Amino acid sequence: MAKTHFQGNETATSGELPQVGDNLADFNLVTTDLAEISSKDFQGRKLVLNIFPSVDTGVCAASVRKFNEEAAGLDNTTVLCVSKDLPFALGRFCSAEGIENVTAASAFRSTFGEDNGIVLEGSPLKGLLARSVVVADENGKVIYTQLVDEITTEPDYEAALAALN
Repeated sequence: MAKTHFQGNETATSGELPQVGDNLADFNLVTTDLAEISSKDFQGRKLVLNIFPSVDTGVCAASVRKFNEEAAGLDNTTVLCVSKDLPFALGRFCSAEGIENVTAASAFRSTFGEDNGIVLEGSPLKGLLARSVVVADENGKVIYTQLVDEITTEPDYEAALAALN
């Protein structure tokens, strides 16, 4: 189990993020219009997974906004923002915020969190996804990962985006 923190208190995740060089685990998620998407839908494209507990928190919302802003300038890259929020909540947020450059998807009925070792095992956020970023190349090979040390802080956008080059 990996360790992170929530408001300064250590908490564990259900496992470990994939390692650089690993193949990205296959996944199935649900988009804001209730369509199912899978890892196969992104074959041949670079993929940035912005993973977070809930879009209804300030830091999570900020990460979606920032990746949406950055995604506009990325070639052959999809930014996928993933949480266990219901698709309706993700859709409301994206609509209200004008989020159009990223794809928001829910892991509410999948094993995405378990397969990537990012389900929070403790803290008041137990059961939600730990704030993390995974970047994969066009072949689905992991080229960058970050489990944020403190859930209440934003990920290292610069490092994640630099991994795409």
